[in-house]
Amino acid sequence: MDKVKLTIVFYSMTGTNFQLAKWAQEAALEAGAEVRLRKVKELAPIEVVESVPAWKANYEAMADIPEATLDDLVWADAFIFSTPTRYGNMAAQMRQFLDTTGPVWSQGHLSNKPMTAMTSAGNMHGGQESTLLSLYNTMYHWGAYIIPPGYTDESISKAGGNPYGTSMTVGQDGVEENVKPAVIHQTNRVLAVAKKLK
Repeated sequence: MDKVKLTIVFYSMTGTNFQLAKWAQEAALEAGAEVRLRKVKELAPIEVVESVPAWKANYEAMADIPEATLDDLVWADAFIFSTPTRYGNMAAQMRQFLDTTGPVWSQGHLSNKPMTAMTSAGNMHGGQESTLLSLYNTMYHWGAYIIPPGYTDESISKAGGNPYGTSMTVGQDGVEENVKPAVIHQTNRVLAVAKKLK
């Protein structure tokens, strides 16, 4: 059987969601999937990006990551999205990318594909769950299969207990120890569904 093709689409301002996306990429490659890691286009003016040292450093660190295209979605058997929360919603950069998907959505290229999502916020109650739910609203329209982690593995509770998708509180202790296993589990879960469908 052909390998599962996974597209990971993320937006990251200072590196948190870039890290989540890289952990998902590592897990998917370890599981034998073919992976495209893609960032969405930065909408902020470059002078604004450069005025914040952490933002500038992450922008430069991601320089070699290709920007997401509609072809990356059509190509994939499954998707993972990762975006920080902005007032309990996804970042504008992610929203803008999703708003361009109409042409491939209307042709049925996004339906019947499993997907899942991850997020981060500056504090534990910073809108992480509502951000994931807002992102999933788009996928309902696509007709995608939404594959949340639920409480299907103890790593979910150790990472903070968000059943909608791995969420990370920026600056929390034990990030690699507690959050990375949840990302790996969530990635393997969406790949398992994609493999069955394929």
